[in-house]
Formats: sequence, structure tokens, C-alpha cells
Amino acid sequence: MRFCRHGPDRQHHCLDWRTARLAAVLGDRDRPQKLVQRVNIVLLSVARLPVLEVARRAGVNRPTVWRWQVRYAEQGVDGLLRDKTRKPGRAPLPPATVAKVLALTRSRRARLPGVAGPGLR
Repeated sequence: MRFCRHGPDRQHHCLDWRTARLAAVLGDRDRPQKLVQRVNIVLLSVARLPVLEVARRAGVNRPTVWRWQVRYAEQGVDGLLRDKTRKPGRAPLPPATVAKVLALTRSRRARLPGVAGPGLR
């Protein structure tokens, strides 16, 4: 894995700069734990430890190590510090629809024999 795009002669300098930035993230007590874990994975990988050893020390599985190695190689430190965007889930139901469903539920419950309505239990 290459950690720098500047070529082999400048790779060492680039690793020092990035490693210092990663170490600063580790030292920041206000960072979320997931970011600290990602940075730890990359720092262990920069130390050229085998993937299985990185996974063991970081407390994650191998695919997780591979995911953060690739993200770091493609996007650098900034790629570790932000989550990928995802499409939003379902939109909430409009209030009119919720009110209609509740009204239907209440009216049907009142008509069923042997079923107590709200407040009659």
C-alpha cells in the first residue's frame, strides 16, 4: 500500500506529516471513539504490521482494517475523519396520514365487541 502520491523520494516526509496529524487525532480527548479507532488502525498499518495483527490490536475484523486502509490511501486523513454520505431513509408520514390512521383505528376498535376502547381498560 502506498501512503503518499509524491513518489518514493518524498514518501518518508509525507508519512511523517500524516503520522503527526494522526497522532494529534489520537491525543484529542474530544474525538469520537470511532475516529480514534480508525486512526489507530491506520497507524498500526503504517508500522507495517500484518492485517491480522492490526485487527487483533484494534479489536476489529480484517474487512474493517482493509476498509480503512483503502479509505486512507484514497482520501488521506480527511477520509478517516468523516463518514461517507448515505441516502436518507424513508420520509416520515405526513401528519394528516397519521391522524387518518389513528381515527380509523379508534373507530374500528369502538365497533368490535369485547374490545375496550382507549381509557376503558
